[in-house]
Amino acid sequence: MVEIGEEHVYTIPLRGAKNAPRWERSKKAVKEVFKYLEQHTKTDRKMIKVDPKISEKIWERGSEKPPSKIRVKAMKFEDGIVEAELAAK
Repeated sequence: MVEIGEEHVYTIPLRGAKNAPRWERSKKAVKEVFKYLEQHTKTDRKMIKVDPKISEKIWERGSEKPPSKIRVKAMKFEDGIVEAELAAK
């Protein structure tokens, strides 16, 4: 559970995208990032703001070959907004 003002680093598994058709795997992987953050930060999808670098990382190898997992740093603010960015290794 993320408390107000706390910062967490999540390793989000994207293997569920393998069940999608080959040409839609990266698109589904982006949706899985939102779904994971929605569940783990206990906030609405509309309140989640994702840095474009996360999408770039997922789409880096095209629509057919997204990474199997991605590390994301998420910060939840007092007003309920969650901001996510790519975590450094």
